[in-house]
Amino acid sequence: MTDREAPRPIIRLSHVDHAYGSQKALSDLNIEILKNELVFISGPSGAGKTTLLKLLYGGTKPSAGQIQVDGIQMEHLPLRRLPLLRRKLGIIFQDFKLIPGRSAYDNIALVLEASGQRRDLIHRKVRNVLHLVGMEPHAKTLPPRLSGGEQQRVAVARAVVGDPKIILADEPTGNLDEASAQAVMDLLQAAYVRGTTLVIATHDKQFIRRLGGRVLQLSQGRLVSSVTVEKNYDRRTR
Repeated sequence: MTDREAPRPIIRLSHVDHAYGSQKALSDLNIEILKNELVFISGPSGAGKTTLLKLLYGGTKPSAGQIQVDGIQMEHLPLRRLPLLRRKLGIIFQDFKLIPGRSAYDNIALVLEASGQRRDLIHRKVRNVLHLVGMEPHAKTLPPRLSGGEQQRVAVARAVVGDPKIILADEPTGNLDEASAQAVMDLLQAAYVRGTTLVIATHDKQFIRRLGGRVLQLSQGRLVSSVTVEKNYDRRTR
């Protein structure tokens, strides 16, 4: 009997630094994340969590080091190829980044339209995900007329609707009440069960405990610990 080949990481950072001018945000990060792993990025404000996510979706480039996301070398990725990467990703931004002149429904549907899916399938998927996050009554509402929590739920729905390989989430429960936060947790966990890799920046310790996963702790731009937290919450026990 031969040993099975070790799983390859879907995300790899090697000696990554990032600075904003003279201010260093990340220092010598070495991280590997496996396919279908659930990883939380934790740490105080200013620790570098948002910067790390930006590096992974191509929002900025590292000052030094190498980053590979699903086989794509990020530090040399030209802008013209960035859309090819983004099609593999679902991104939940802290400031939502919804298109203000398009309805909640349209903001989500655009993800599926970009991948050329059929109109009837798009309608079914968008209605389903709106229902799951409790936003179906607001399907035709423009984002400026939604509360921050409602916009957050639309942003989460947009991130998961296309069944991406990787979801990058920046404080996805940060603006939500408990019921809405639970709906978001359920949606992200369902994506994980389907095989999606989740990388979630969060302060929410309850979120981490309920989903369980590996927790990477950042402090002043450095990785200071990596621990695994076991899931201790099951909806069936409610």
